[in-house]
Amino acid sequence: MSDLQHTRVGIVGLGLMGGSLALALRGHVPYLLGVDRQPATRQAALRDGIVDEAVEALTPDAPPVDLLVLATPVRAILDTLTRLPALRPDGCAVLDLGSTKRAVVAAMSALPERFPAIGGHPMCGKETAGLAAAAADLYRGQTFVLCPLPDAPPAAEQLARQLIAAIGARPVVLDAARHDATVAAVSHLPYLLAGALMRGAADERLWAISASGFRDTARLAGSDPRMMLDILLTNREAVLDALREAETELAAVRDALADGDEAALAEWLSAAQVAYAAYRRFKSGEHLLPGAQT
Repeated sequence: MSDLQHTRVGIVGLGLMGGSLALALRGHVPYLLGVDRQPATRQAALRDGIVDEAVEALTPDAPPVDLLVLATPVRAILDTLTRLPALRPDGCAVLDLGSTKRAVVAAMSALPERFPAIGGHPMCGKETAGLAAAAADLYRGQTFVLCPLPDAPPAAEQLARQLIAAIGARPVVLDAARHDATVAAVSHLPYLLAGALMRGAADERLWAISASGFRDTARLAGSDPRMMLDILLTNREAVLDALREAETELAAVRDALADGDEAALAEWLSAAQVAYAAYRRFKSGEHLLPGAQT
């Protein structure tokens, strides 16, 4: 497999993640193909020089690429992986940017050998979607999780690591099950909690006196519902586990408050504060998850 500087790259999905990747890869690869169903998106990507060519769909007649990056919602990624042998008969390396990994890695494992593949999940984003929100520095300094296939040859991971270095991200290797359990707790659950907060406070009379605490806590509720629907349904078991943990914590503080148990309530609040302080120290040192590899 060639080095990234000699690799023709195709990106399926030119939204926030795919568009940002294309912007970040300019100057690092000799050719970028964009694949997107929306005519306006393709026109903007060509007009702004984000890609060299743009097509509506991945077909056997589409321009050849050496690396295909799947940057669509997870269920669309799974559909593309199922059809990939017919869509790209000659094969190519495959990387995805999906937010859940177990189903994706399983689908990649079923591909023929001419498709060296690896699961990927850049841990970054915005609450706004679409090519207009894309930014060349979106990935810079951010964690980029890689989930290698069991017993897979190293070619796909080597190329993925070159891509990650080119866009300024930091690679972390996790197995797919560990990844999905982790992001359920630290990404998918926060989205649902923000959604619950926003649904319960959907009243302009409340917004008039809201401040930064409400704004910052509710921010994730602005995420694309279509994208989040795919994420939740393809990580259902892990998200349900995370919800049960959250329900246990909320029940504890509810009961302490209902009973007027000041000591229990103070302990709950203090434990949350201590955990948050530890989290801030952890992040400032950029530690890895236990068991993760760089």
